[in-house]
This record gives sequence, structure tokens and C-alpha cells, in this order.
Amino acid sequence: MRVKNKELIAALFIAVVFLCLFYIKPRPLEIIDMKIYDLFFHVRGREKPPENIVIAAIDEASLEKLGRWPWSRDKIARLIDKLSEYGVAVIAVDIIFSESEKNDRLLAESISRAGNVILPVVFFFEAEDAPKEAEITESAFYILNPERFNKYQPVSSKSVLVPESILSRSAAGFGHINMFPDSDGTIRWEVLFINYYGYMIPGLSLKTAAMYLGIPPEKQLIDATKGVYLGRRYIPTDPWGKILIPYYGDNGTFKYISIADIVENRVKKEELEDKIILIGATAVGIYDLRVTPMSSALPGVEKHANVIASLIEGKSILPVSNYIVILLILVSVFLAIFLYQRLKAGYCLIVLLILMSGVFISSFYLFTKGTWLSVIYVSGGLLIHFLTTITLRYAYSEKEARRIKKIFSSYVTEKVVNELIKNPSMAKLGGERREVTVLFSDIRGFTTLSEKLLPERVVELLNEYFAQMAEIIFKWEGTLDKFIGDAIMVFWNAPLPQNDHEQRALNCAIEMIKRLRALCKKWDEEGKPQLKIGIGINTGEALVGNIGAEGKKMDYTIIGDSVNLASRLEGLNKEFNSEIIISEFTFKKLQEKIETGFFGAIDVEELGEISVKGKEQPVKIFKISVK
Repeated sequence: MRVKNKELIAALFIAVVFLCLFYIKPRPLEIIDMKIYDLFFHVRGREKPPENIVIAAIDEASLEKLGRWPWSRDKIARLIDKLSEYGVAVIAVDIIFSESEKNDRLLAESISRAGNVILPVVFFFEAEDAPKEAEITESAFYILNPERFNKYQPVSSKSVLVPESILSRSAAGFGHINMFPDSDGTIRWEVLFINYYGYMIPGLSLKTAAMYLGIPPEKQLIDATKGVYLGRRYIPTDPWGKILIPYYGDNGTFKYISIADIVENRVKKEELEDKIILIGATAVGIYDLRVTPMSSALPGVEKHANVIASLIEGKSILPVSNYIVILLILVSVFLAIFLYQRLKAGYCLIVLLILMSGVFISSFYLFTKGTWLSVIYVSGGLLIHFLTTITLRYAYSEKEARRIKKIFSSYVTEKVVNELIKNPSMAKLGGERREVTVLFSDIRGFTTLSEKLLPERVVELLNEYFAQMAEIIFKWEGTLDKFIGDAIMVFWNAPLPQNDHEQRALNCAIEMIKRLRALCKKWDEEGKPQLKIGIGINTGEALVGNIGAEGKKMDYTIIGDSVNLASRLEGLNKEFNSEIIISEFTFKKLQEKIETGFFGAIDVEELGEISVKGKEQPVKIFKISVK
């Protein structure tokens, strides 16, 4: 199977795997995704919050002035009376008054006089109590299209902790203050309402925003599985009534005013008038600190401030549709495979970086516009796909390198083999027509010589001869096709292109003649017989490729009339008592260099014409004599 097909199959498999992972949402991937989401907040930085939300802080200064926590209810009553004097719009209390106390009536009267105090409730999810309808259900939102909840059940509870009855009867409304941290303990989501025996009880933040905006109860609506209406203002949610909290910043982003300053009249009226006041703890010792994307210790009351601000200003962060993420996973992986199959590994890495950067930049841009695009599944798919592609290519290149080495190591030099391994496409093993220069050499009278010598002496002589000739052939970077008995077949310009292949062939032939003369001198001194060779060289087009019986015996070789002509020229040396004969096709390519003495001390003689099979015109041949 071709590596490109394997890459395509791998891309399909990876796309399916990450689609499944996106559906399953395994915890490790979700945590990474959450951390990327948190990182986006830090990259974006702190945003300016609305000035109409103020936190009346139970801080260290307040504890020092009014005493240790918890305070008696008369101190809370005094605070509410003071806030009423300042003319605040809404008072949201982030303190549960679930146990009776001697000053409850005093606090209830203050709450009743103010007429704008929202008290908190806390739901439990592992217990079931009798419903407390009369106390909290008046704050419930009306439901549109309740049948949709049959598919997506909202967060539900049958147990709730409420303020003391005397306080509840005085409150203007209720809202839950439950927090739902993710698996890593970070609070990213706000559950806008909780189902309590069929009543949708809003969160403290949602109820506060509705009261501040002056939305009458009949226009406080829940569009089941879709969102929440505050009059004409629409807040989209996920199917379970949750929103991602668009945090404005870390600790202290919203204005804090110490309760000690409020009760002692050290605050200007314009700092509180017509504003939403959140009463809650900010002192470290009270332990109401939460982990959020922008802070490791944000007071819970400031979390409420962030939600209220986003509801009033119409800010939100909504996850994109699952269908869009699925589409992006598929498109990104197949765009990558489309590009990868046209590029080398180094460029594939650049493509990966560009695509992943595009995913992160696009996701961050959408984040700043109020949309969260989960990046882990898209970018993770791209990364794993890239690593798989590189692994497949590496495995294929290793296999291809072994194959090329096996095919060519006996034909060409190690240098050429290494070049082919780097550029395997240059080998053209499937076959191609290419101009080549072919050299045939043969030992004259070898049959007679072999009959006179012992077989061992013949083999010894041939091995020494072939070793010397092969050294010269590889020196001139010829492809040593084969030894045929005592003959040698060599060609140039394949597998690697060589612009000077004719020149290399003639240089090789001349050096072969000179080396043989030196060998003969040595053999004469050793009492060994002398050898003579004839060489034929031709240039022309031939079919080059790995030819043979697939799976049985394959050879990288050349075939064609040009090869046959070179072989015929080699045989003519005996007739003309010559050492080298070249065709006119080779001669024409080298004529200028021959005439300028490029090849050293040689003589050239035209021998005439010969008829060649497949050619209408006879072919001129030339004798090369090496001095």
C-alpha cells in the first residue's frame, strides 16, 4: 500500500478517534481544555466592570470595628438601614441566615423597610425534604416550552436551606448561591436556575439583575433548554440552563467598600446611590474564597458581581455548537492531509504550526466576542495526525532506503546510493525512457585462455581484473549493470541524472585501457597471461527500470536498441583490431572536447558506417586509440 494511502487512512482514523473523544470528553482532555480557556482570560486581561455594582465587604477592617464573625443580626440590620439611607437600588445578601437568633425580628424589620433585599438559599443534591413552597417559590421564573426539559433535565434538587421564616417573609426575593466547580475545582459556570419540585428558582445573580432592571415577575421567563428572558433581554444558556461566566478580572476588579466605612458614614452618597450592593465576605479568615480562571482566591461575593455585571451588560460566553466542532475536526484533519501529501516533512511542520496557530487565534478572537471554541479536540487531532504522518513517512523512508540500498548497492557507489535514499523519486524504479550512455567491455580470446588455465587461476585472474575495472567504473559514477561472463555492462545518466554522461563513459573507457596495461605489466612480471579487452560505447534512448519477475528476481537495468548497438560496437573491436569504438551519437556529443585535447593523448579514426536494426540510415563509428 502506498504511503499516501496509509496517510489518508490514518487521517480518517484519527478524525474518527477525536470525534469519539469529543463525544466522550475524557477528563484529562477536558482539564487541558479548561486550562486553555483559563489562559485566554489572562491573555485578554482585566476589563473595566460596570460602576453600578459595589461590594459591601466584610473585610478585616470591618471585623476589627464590628467584632469577629459571625455578627449578631442587629449589626446586619444596621447595615441594611444605612444602605437604604444611601438610596441603593438592590441589596443582595451573600450570607445564609438559616438559624434563629434573638435579633431576627430587628433584621426582618430592616429588610421589610428596605423593600429591595434579596436573600440567598442553598440547595442540596443528596437529600430530600418536604417542599418549602411558601417561602421561596414566589421568586421562581415562569417556564416557556417546558416539554423540552424532558430531553435535557435542568439541575434539580429536593432539599434546600432557606433563611429563617421571619426573614424570608420580609425579603423581596430569593436566589440560590450554589456554586458548581469543574473537576479541577475552578468555577467557570453559573447555573442560572435550579429545579425545585417543578419551580425554577433563579440564582442570586439572576434575581438581582432582574430586580435592578425592573423586570416584572411575569416577564422573568425561562425558555426551556435555550435561555432566559429578562423582559426583552435574552440570555442564551446551554440546554441545562448554564452559562460560562465572563469574568471581568481577578480580585478587586469590582469596587469594594468596607462595611465599617458604610456604617460610620465615611462613604459619599454618590458612591452607593442607585447601585447594586452585594453584602459578602472578603476577609481571608471567613474562608469564602473560590478558584476562578483569573484568580486562585476570589471572594465568592465577587463571583456574584461578575455574573450580575454580565447579565446587565448583555455579556456572555457561549460554547459553539457541537456540530461546528465536529466540522472543524474533520475539515482541519483533511485540510492537513491535503497539504501534507504535497509537502516534505519540514514543510508539514510549518503547516501544522500555521493550522494550530490559526485554531488558537480564531478561538481567542471568538472568546473575546463571547464564544468559546474548544481547541483541544481540533488542535489535538492536528497534532496527533502530524505525528502519525511523520511516523508513517519515517517508517516508509526507512523501508524505501533499505529497498534502494538492496537494489543499487551492487550497481553504484555508496555516494549515489545515499543520494537516492535522500531523493528516492529519482530512481524511477517503475520504468522510464531516458537518454543514457552505455559501455560494454569484453576480454578478447577469453575462451581460449580459460581452456589453458586451471579454473582456480581463471577465477583469480578475473576477480583481480573485475575489481580494478569496478573501481574505475565507480570512480566515474557509472551504474555497473552486470558482469556477463567475462563481459561488463555499464551505463550513465541513471538512476541519477548526469549532464556529462558521455564524457564520463569515455573517460572510464580510457582509464580502463590504461589500468589493464598496468595490470598486464604486473602479470607479465608474475608470469601470468596477458589480457586484452574491447570496449563499445553508444549514447541513445533506452528503457530504464527495475525489470524482472516480481517477487522472484528483479534487476535495475536498461533495455533497447541503444543498448544493443553498444554491445555490437564492443564486438567490432576484434574486426578492426581496436580497443575502443564509439558511435557517432556519442562522438557528436564529445567532438569538441576530443578536438581540444580534453581526453588527453588519444587518436580518433572514423571507421565507416554500419547498418543498425531499427534505423533507416547507417551509423558512423569511430575508433579511439589510447597512446
